[in-house]
Amino acid sequence: MSGNGYQTLLDCRHRGRLLREHGFTVDQIAIVFSLDHPASPLRLYRYAAGLTASQVVTAHAALDSTGATSLREARLYEYENWPRGGRRPPAHVLRLLARIYGTAPGQLVSPQILATYQIRDQRELMRGDQ
Repeated sequence: MSGNGYQTLLDCRHRGRLLREHGFTVDQIAIVFSLDHPASPLRLYRYAAGLTASQVVTAHAALDSTGATSLREARLYEYENWPRGGRRPPAHVLRLLARIYGTAPGQLVSPQILATYQIRDQRELMRGDQ
């Protein structure tokens, strides 16, 4: 990440730290960030967690014990840009990212994007939201 994107991440890290000190959850912080930053929920949650793409890739590799779903920074950015560009993140990746960010998988996509997944994936993604 470079330029404005990196500065935004740094600002969000600082602001997120302050909000956590006041008892805000990662879900609440992502909502606050959405008021100021026109980004996908997936990117806002990374910002709310205060993580760089590199840190997410490292955490993803540690959680994926099978090694079947390797993630690279460029792919994470593609997922974060969906649906304006990039790629739609697979449901299994959303589940792992939710664990990294400390939220439910269904929080990482808008309801409109969630509706584009197969019914079984929608159910699985929403199961963690209850």
